[in-house]
Amino acid sequence: MIVDLNLHDKIVIVIGGGNEAQKRINSLLNQGCKILVISDSVNSQISKLVRAKKIKLKKQKIQDTEFISKLKPNMIITTTNNKNLNQKIINSAKKSKIIAYSSDNPEDSDFSNPAIIDFENMIQIAIFTGGRSPAMSKKIRIQSEKIFKKIITKEDIAQIKIQKIARKLAKESIPTQTQRREYIRSIITDNEIEQLIKDGQLKKAEKRAITILRNWK
Repeated sequence: MIVDLNLHDKIVIVIGGGNEAQKRINSLLNQGCKILVISDSVNSQISKLVRAKKIKLKKQKIQDTEFISKLKPNMIITTTNNKNLNQKIINSAKKSKIIAYSSDNPEDSDFSNPAIIDFENMIQIAIFTGGRSPAMSKKIRIQSEKIFKKIITKEDIAQIKIQKIARKLAKESIPTQTQRREYIRSIITDNEIEQLIKDGQLKKAEKRAITILRNWK
């Protein structure tokens, strides 16, 4: 089962400062979580993110798991080269009911990282082997991305952006979920909105969606 965790405002600790840590950090940057990296050294890309204040860095070498009880994170990702330490972190996290992932032991982790095809952070398609072969997940992602880029258009992305705004407004004025669903369907099938999107007039398409909402009965 593939799930999308809501990590907004949650504390995520990444142990390690190499390329593997960087990959995990990159996958978290758009999740709205607070990322803390703990490592005695980090690569240039992670340093750049720290300087840009997108993540925080605690420079120290992890030798035990005391930091878990002190910092109380919601999630821990460990990427060190020390397999025994990674396992200790995973075990301690689980005892504290904290979601944990180890890059060298996905089988014993609480979740796996699928290979993601991302379209402007609006549409995400996951290629997932359940941790059995991350290399094949990556290979299939590269092959599939070429196909999906032909299928998913800029108009699709624009429609999602409009619906995001419309859904938020609809919750305030349309009382039932069934009616809100009908309203969203009416936006998708509205010829005027479709044409405005094709013409690149996204703001006018948004106004049209709001007009439909105002006239909704």
